[in-house]
Amino acid sequence: MISIPHKAKQLLVFTIKLLIVIGAFYFIYDQIANNSKLEWSKFQTLVLEKTSATTIIFILLFSVANRYFEILKWQNLVTFIKPISVGEASKHVLGALTAGIYTPNGLGEYAGKAMFFKKEQTKKVVFLNLICNGIQMILTIIFGILGLFLIGYWKWALAIIGIAVVLFLIAVLSKNITIKGYSIQKLLHKINEIPKKIHRKNILLGVCRYLVFSHQYYVLFLVFDVDLPYLTLISSIAAVYFLASSLPSFQFLDFAVKGSVAMFFFGKYGINEWIVIFISTLMWFLNVVLPVVIGSYYVMRFKLNDKKA
Repeated sequence: MISIPHKAKQLLVFTIKLLIVIGAFYFIYDQIANNSKLEWSKFQTLVLEKTSATTIIFILLFSVANRYFEILKWQNLVTFIKPISVGEASKHVLGALTAGIYTPNGLGEYAGKAMFFKKEQTKKVVFLNLICNGIQMILTIIFGILGLFLIGYWKWALAIIGIAVVLFLIAVLSKNITIKGYSIQKLLHKINEIPKKIHRKNILLGVCRYLVFSHQYYVLFLVFDVDLPYLTLISSIAAVYFLASSLPSFQFLDFAVKGSVAMFFFGKYGINEWIVIFISTLMWFLNVVLPVVIGSYYVMRFKLNDKKA
């Protein structure tokens, strides 16, 4: 085995960290500066007209709560390996978010979180992150289908439920089939190894996080004077998040995907498409860009000897 000198290893790690941070900020800048759908003069006018310092602080608190619940979810799941503090969990979550911003569906987050653990724990960390993201996706599907029913897209909802039932039956019938040593039966066994107390807390925190970011979206519509009944608006938001999350995407393109889906649903209520685009952009900025800025700090401070867990 080739031994890499310590200084060379330090230089390599620093270069990788720098590339991650530069790449993240480049993709963010590219989307903000070169997106033809955004008219920044109109955006600034709307923001100045519709917001106050109190409103901005209130909306920012939603973003803080959103990431805080995600951090608590990760802290809860990692207790299966070893108890960690909220500060340590914050480092893992925000650093991984930065690493995963330009990977499809945030896949880079899996590697990002694993870098804070010993090499032999990588598979377990990746599995825990799958559980962490999996429950959020399941909740998004449940609320999304309910939302589709409530706004009248019941045929879509029934079709999705039908597909889900078929996939479930296929999974049950093929649970013992092994592919390269992996099977659904083995996956279920691994899930059951995690204490039920951790699963229950994970679900509760996932519900809290879902309610926070969906209602942040709702509040932004109220700020921009969108006058729709609560149930109609929140159900449409649930449908948008569900369908947008089902599409392959990158974190840095998140607002474009959600914005396009949102325009389809909210356009039917006569809402100005610019308001829909601006709100989708604000949600992306508040819940992706700002956490990535903080996460960049953790990425740059990462050292190989941080792998204490």
